[in-house]
Amino acid sequence: MTDWQRLQRMSRDEQRALQGQLLRRFVREYLYPFSPHYRDVFDRAGVRPEQIRSVDDLRRLPLSGKRDLLPTPEEPQRFKRFILQPDPAAIRAAWPLQRKLPLLWEKWTHGIASVRARVRREFAPCFMTFTTGRSAEPVPFFYSPHDIQNLHVTGARLVDVMGLSSEYRVANVFPYAPHLAFWQVFFAGQATGMMALSTGGGKVMGSTGDLRAITRLRADALIGVPGYVYHLLRRAAAERLDLSSIRCVVLGAERVAPGLKAKIVELLAVTGAHDVRVFGTYGFTEARMAFAECPTPDNAYTGYHLYPDLAIFEVVDPKTGEVLPDGEDGELVFTPLQARASTVFRYRTGDRVRGGLRYDPCPHCGRTVPRISSDLTRESSVADLQLLKVKGTLVNLEDCAMLLGSMPEIEEWQIELRKKDGDPLEVDEMIVHLALKDGSSPEKATRDLRELFKSRLEVQPNHVEFLGLEAMLRKIGMETEMKEKRFVDARPKT
Repeated sequence: MTDWQRLQRMSRDEQRALQGQLLRRFVREYLYPFSPHYRDVFDRAGVRPEQIRSVDDLRRLPLSGKRDLLPTPEEPQRFKRFILQPDPAAIRAAWPLQRKLPLLWEKWTHGIASVRARVRREFAPCFMTFTTGRSAEPVPFFYSPHDIQNLHVTGARLVDVMGLSSEYRVANVFPYAPHLAFWQVFFAGQATGMMALSTGGGKVMGSTGDLRAITRLRADALIGVPGYVYHLLRRAAAERLDLSSIRCVVLGAERVAPGLKAKIVELLAVTGAHDVRVFGTYGFTEARMAFAECPTPDNAYTGYHLYPDLAIFEVVDPKTGEVLPDGEDGELVFTPLQARASTVFRYRTGDRVRGGLRYDPCPHCGRTVPRISSDLTRESSVADLQLLKVKGTLVNLEDCAMLLGSMPEIEEWQIELRKKDGDPLEVDEMIVHLALKDGSSPEKATRDLRELFKSRLEVQPNHVEFLGLEAMLRKIGMETEMKEKRFVDARPKT
């Protein structure tokens, strides 16, 4: 593992050279010999592992994606083909002498059982998380002890990028679940020595229990899903609780709306917390790591700072799969460099990034590692509802979510899709349900919302309906669901 303090100041040429070296080793010594799926991919493409010498050579290989992971009637456990599966013959054939000598020495000095235990520590699955897609069965992703160590490493790097202190007390309100977000926070605490209280979110202790725990802990950092964190802080402000100890808020698992950071800062000011830093993070199950923004006085969107020794990111044209020039909008493609157990390669994340990848030094912290623009559309989170044709225009529902989350008068919201008049043969309609702040005018909110949608998305909702805050919280399942129900498809199933 490259020293992080040195890595984050390397030039781009130095980083590319390091990635080329790591990529060559990973492909030749791990991916091709041990991955059943990707060995077939290489062979079908007519590419030998020796031909992958640099990052640019990745273009020789086809992209893979979520569809490749899904079970089929012929392969109900298709995910197993993505697990690295070394055996003694494959290790002997693939590893150079300098890699095999330590194993031979261990065999001579401690016996074959010790060698097997050493290999298991690197490769054997010992931990599992799941993808969270709503339109397909969750896919398991396995970690070996080596991958768990990587979670420690990336956790420590997250803390460093955000400028947190190991002395911070952390309130982790991500839901208890076999999902990356919760466990990345857990292992970050383990790696840095930060004292972390994991409450399990609203479904476990409820917002009352969570707020009681946060105030008793005197938490310095609050970490969780954006919607639930906002809900907690709104309640804390209404009850005039003392959260003056909070210095930072870290949001993950969902895209952070442009206006949400400001709303959070305003609520925390009511509870006595001032000069608070609010960070967005980006991660996904298949990567088994997460990335963060760096701090700024005004909580600007600085981009997610990457780890070039652990992964390569490309931005491709979503239609053609061709790699795009630096800074262009496109779909993120992920290739790990240090993975074991479940491993993907040239993997289409399904996430669209506006502004692409940046390689210039970060103007805020000076780090030279690549950055993903914070303007990221998490298509994977609502894949089954993502695009809706309204009046002939294709609408991205997550863009709708960003607009709603940025309107200061809106407390909570939900988008519902219906058929006009309940007729399965009629056109689709978009209904926006809103709960407004006290004193806000429904007429003005409706007018502002329609104008905003028209100017940004070229469509308007068919109906805007208003509920009280408590009724809306029940409607979205704020403390009863693992994730709030922001998008509801009420169209008849055909």
